[in-house]
Amino acid sequence: MLVNGSPVVIRGVNRHEHHPRVGKTNLEACMIKDLVLMRQNNINAVRNSHYPQHPRWYELCDIFGLYVIDEANIETHGFDETSHFKHPTLEPIWANSMLDRVVGMVERDKNHACIIIWSLGNEASYGPNHSAMSGWVRGRDPTRLIHYEGGGSRTSSTDIICPMYMRVWDILKIANDPSENRPLILCEYSHAMGNSNGNIDAYWKAIDNTMGLQGGFIWDWVDQGLLKEDADGSKSWAYGGDFGDTPNDLNFCINGIVWPDRTLHPAVNEVKYLYQPIKISLVDNILKIENGQFSETTEALDFSWILHGDGSVLGSGSFSVPNLAPQSSHLINMESSPWFTLWSTCVAKETFLSVHVTLRDPTRWAKAGHVLASAQLCLPQTKGFVPHVIALSKSPLISEQVGDGVIISKNHEWQIKINSQLGTIDSWKINNVELMSKGIFPCFWRAPTDNDNGGFYTKSYATTWREAFLDNVSFYSSQFSVKELPDHTVEVSTTYYGLPGHLPKPDDAALSEASESVLFRVHMRCRIYESGDVILDYEVNPKSDLPPLPRVGVVFNAEKSLNHVTWYGKGPFECYPDRKAAAHVGVYESSVEDLHVPYIVPGECGGRADVRWVALKNADGFGLFASTHGESPPMQVSASYYGAAELDRATHQHKLVKGDDIEVHLDHRHMGVGGDDSWTPCVHEEYLLPPAASYRFSLRLRPLSPSSSCHDIYSSQLPN
Repeated sequence: MLVNGSPVVIRGVNRHEHHPRVGKTNLEACMIKDLVLMRQNNINAVRNSHYPQHPRWYELCDIFGLYVIDEANIETHGFDETSHFKHPTLEPIWANSMLDRVVGMVERDKNHACIIIWSLGNEASYGPNHSAMSGWVRGRDPTRLIHYEGGGSRTSSTDIICPMYMRVWDILKIANDPSENRPLILCEYSHAMGNSNGNIDAYWKAIDNTMGLQGGFIWDWVDQGLLKEDADGSKSWAYGGDFGDTPNDLNFCINGIVWPDRTLHPAVNEVKYLYQPIKISLVDNILKIENGQFSETTEALDFSWILHGDGSVLGSGSFSVPNLAPQSSHLINMESSPWFTLWSTCVAKETFLSVHVTLRDPTRWAKAGHVLASAQLCLPQTKGFVPHVIALSKSPLISEQVGDGVIISKNHEWQIKINSQLGTIDSWKINNVELMSKGIFPCFWRAPTDNDNGGFYTKSYATTWREAFLDNVSFYSSQFSVKELPDHTVEVSTTYYGLPGHLPKPDDAALSEASESVLFRVHMRCRIYESGDVILDYEVNPKSDLPPLPRVGVVFNAEKSLNHVTWYGKGPFECYPDRKAAAHVGVYESSVEDLHVPYIVPGECGGRADVRWVALKNADGFGLFASTHGESPPMQVSASYYGAAELDRATHQHKLVKGDDIEVHLDHRHMGVGGDDSWTPCVHEEYLLPPAASYRFSLRLRPLSPSSSCHDIYSSQLPN
């Protein structure tokens, strides 16, 4: 597909006309807000779903420079449910009415430069009336292409193959079909319902590297919620059924990448990154800057860099890139780069180079300095990193039996109480400040997201989880032991058996036998050092016939006062294993409150991916440090006043009730959020957690005082 003789990649969204207070009434300020946000986040195209929109919208798209698919107001979705009536497209009596809608759209809007494609409508089957419409449009306006998805998206009435929610592997098959010469542009993809838009990077890897794939339109732009005030004065985003309306579609119109007030969802960061027209990559110590645009140069852009070592800024500056013509690139050898000396002499576990591309001058939609593109590149190590070994005093720890627990302490510095019945830490104090209110247990459940709950043609993930009782697992400790070792450490070990919570507690003999009721067997070994370090080693063996697991990790409840969170990992925004391409590894800070993402329908949220270490502290600087240990990979972390049970219970964000503590999850593995659609279980295989596998991981925990350095702890090593 060419526009003015040049190709263009469609980095698009579908857009309904929607305002949170006046519904489908259009306000120009809202239209402008949409266009500014779209341009700022590298969105260059809009599909008017599913009707011609307000005339002013096209004038503004002309001004702001967005490509538009103008779509006729024709949809007959409901006819799919009946055999008593034919689709209107098959009935001659409907031909004039259908043609009238297309003619009216073309004649009204034909002089707007923003429109590059006419659409014959949406989900209205396919038949001779569509052939008549496409024939008329081609005769009236041969300068523009025709789009129509109905009938399988490859009929003679469409100039573009335009499937919706087609999987990556299937669009690649079409692109590689030698009998097909039409471009493929997804009219709808990446269904943005709640915590979604996973796997979108897989689509853009295919689009960026495959001739014939020319982009797509995310479904969709804005959560179509309405502002509603309850009797108690609280305000919320309302959806189907909240006004006593029946029938309704519940929250199925809550599927945008921005909230109704146009606040951005975290997923917009991923969209902006994957849609960026300037591509940045590193291969064999050669930095490549590529202008992916087809008609613009890089003359108006500035380039800068930041070098990080283990989360600390080592240096930054600007660098020059020649004016790149469309579809051209520039290579920079690392040895001649301005950051080479810093990189080659730094001593760090890992080093990252961040590159930012910014606007030199202001535009209609952004100020000077606006980041148009960015990338973070992991650099190879140039000098060997040797962690310093913690010098332990070798003074014995105090270990005493108190009631049904064991208290392990070092003088008056810290104290750990282990519940021998539950087999876990019950209490952890430093300087008499309580850190935990509930012990560390294995965890395999998450509050279902909208995608987890989606199951139209088959059972949803959430349904299979509940049928397997993953939402209600009770863990029982067996073979609990405490040993004081010769090196003045204390070793605690146990085996947890996870059973459905509705079953009565079995005795130890029954636990140790191979019971069909046991969902999880988790072997745990805990080693406590006089430095306060606690090393937790886990071996997880799920029952092999369980569904894919939501997560594999541990959960504990931290004291509510530990509300300041610092982490070294991906961020600063929410990210998950299948939606983290845009997130940069760094050291970030947040309150527990701000980690929460207020999706209109609550569910799993607020996670951060690839976390090396995390610290929760109170206002005085006391708290708890946690990191992966040994060969364990970085973890998925979340901390929230709303536990998984509460996120699962509430149907609306404003109905969430804060807990009395902070629920902290440290996940060795976490299932992807998915998003190819929201009505079939479709998380990609590489982001699923199969139950047949055995999972082994290690964690390191340590109490923090105001003088503690998380960087120093992370860079240290306990003696063997």
